[in-house]
Amino acid sequence: MKKLAVLILAAGIGKRLKSRKAKVLHTIAGEPMIMRVLKKAIALTPVKIIIIVGHQSEAVKACIKESSHAVEFVEQKGLMGTAHAVLQAEKSLRDLDGTVLILSGDVPLVGDENLRFLYESHRKAGNDITIVSTVLTDPSGYGRVLRDANGGVVRIIEDKDATEEEKKIREINTGIYAAEKEFLFKAVKDVRKENVQEEYYLTDIVEIAVKEGKKIGAITVKNAIEVMGINTRVELADAERYFRKRKLSDLMLNGVTIVDPANTYIGPSVSIGIDSIIYPNTFLEGMTTIGEDCVIYPNVRIIDSHLGNRVVVKECSFILEGEIEDEATIGPFSQLRPETVIKKGAKIGNFVEVKKSTIGEGSKALHLSYIGDTTIGKGVNIGAGTITCNYDGTKKYPTIIEDEVFVGSDTQFVAPVRVGKGAVIAAGSTITKDVPRNALAISRVEQKNKEGWVLKRKLKVQSLRPELRPRVSKLKVRKKKQK
Repeated sequence: MKKLAVLILAAGIGKRLKSRKAKVLHTIAGEPMIMRVLKKAIALTPVKIIIIVGHQSEAVKACIKESSHAVEFVEQKGLMGTAHAVLQAEKSLRDLDGTVLILSGDVPLVGDENLRFLYESHRKAGNDITIVSTVLTDPSGYGRVLRDANGGVVRIIEDKDATEEEKKIREINTGIYAAEKEFLFKAVKDVRKENVQEEYYLTDIVEIAVKEGKKIGAITVKNAIEVMGINTRVELADAERYFRKRKLSDLMLNGVTIVDPANTYIGPSVSIGIDSIIYPNTFLEGMTTIGEDCVIYPNVRIIDSHLGNRVVVKECSFILEGEIEDEATIGPFSQLRPETVIKKGAKIGNFVEVKKSTIGEGSKALHLSYIGDTTIGKGVNIGAGTITCNYDGTKKYPTIIEDEVFVGSDTQFVAPVRVGKGAVIAAGSTITKDVPRNALAISRVEQKNKEGWVLKRKLKVQSLRPELRPRVSKLKVRKKKQK
């Protein structure tokens, strides 16, 4: 039985992107293009996946090695064109009896169904080679598909080599092919670099197939963006919009309100429950999950976090790797850093930063506070300006605040320290040792008022600075009248 192998071309530089980074490492919806193409290949369950690397090969390999699927890397040295790139895989596929599906690492939007249809159609028709084309309003920069009077494909001509008449053709080559192995490697060896760029074009094997009387097939994809190559930053942005629009449409059709889809950014792996409302300029990324009946207000960014049901995140808040339980409220202007857990009904308010801490059920920290490496129990009030001093310059230490504690404003907890259940911390205190249950902790200097101190000081200044004498004299007269 004949087998399927997938060959992914990922050696190119991508000059038109004008980037120091390899083209296939540029991301779409947070994921490198090459990884998106690889996932499509894996879905076809081929016997082998080979990736041709070249420019920044080590960076491309490092990116792909994060995948759990085994792939084989073959390096193209010299970058002499796509036919030359394919030829490098001949040794790796010497034992294959079957079809080679050729994909481009910079065509990341192609759907699984299109690739399956290509492979099945190619095998069913008994073709030696099958190409995938599409029709563009503006085909500039792409190779054109030339057909004969009967509609058969006879040649693919690259844009730089095309005549003015050929450039008027709107059907373009997508760089996706299915070819029988024996024909493929024989044909690429016959390719010559007699073209403007002096490269070995893979597209030339179509003309070779015609001359040899081989059977050629063509599949034309109607939705051009699905087979669009990413060559410029403009096309990269177009692909990003396509992914975003598709994700937002899916969410809205499943019961989520997106107030302004044109200005909302939600990653492909994000899930949101029904009747949740997402306001504009929101960024939801990574493996974030949001429950039902939540409200995410404008200018919020949430990454790899889990939100329960009926959670409210107010304006300009940032959450990274956080766990927020039902009915909690976050923001505005809050920051939740990794390993933060906000329990049911708790409230984190404006300009509050929480890091590696648990905020207990119904507790609240509403103003201008930093809470780090802290465990806070139920029903605790954290006053404005409270700080947990968790770092001594070498090591970080924990703070534990038990249930129903009241913390007055401008309090500093110098960790490690524990505050017992029901205790009260007086405003302005610096807590350096444990506080017992139900105790009042006060740690501040006694206030003293020195009457007349300001006038005495000004008289002293007058003796040192004569130019201030008239002003001080008036103050002395006013003081006599008061007596």
